[in-house]
Amino acid sequence: MPEKLKELYAASDYGRYANKKGELPVAFLSNLDITGGNSGSPILNGKGELIGLAFDGNWEAMSGDIAFEPELQRCIGVDVRYVLFIIEKFAGAKWLVDELDIVK
Repeated sequence: MPEKLKELYAASDYGRYANKKGELPVAFLSNLDITGGNSGSPILNGKGELIGLAFDGNWEAMSGDIAFEPELQRCIGVDVRYVLFIIEKFAGAKWLVDELDIVK
């Protein structure tokens, strides 16, 4: 792990991306259908706001090319707050984040 990222975590320096508990969400599970090639696809909430990016699926999701089994299949998403944290705090590219309309 890069030293700068370790330092940010040790200092809990998550900026505006921390949740109300001061934690930085990294990933979450959803019951969305995912298959090979979906990585990086946007995950939207009910208001059409970007909340994450599809990252992977559980093993049971691999059958999604044939049939979707909602009781078994899960999509693993990277939380958009973590993505923005990496862009702004770790990579130092705040100018990219400044161009976005971020909903709190």
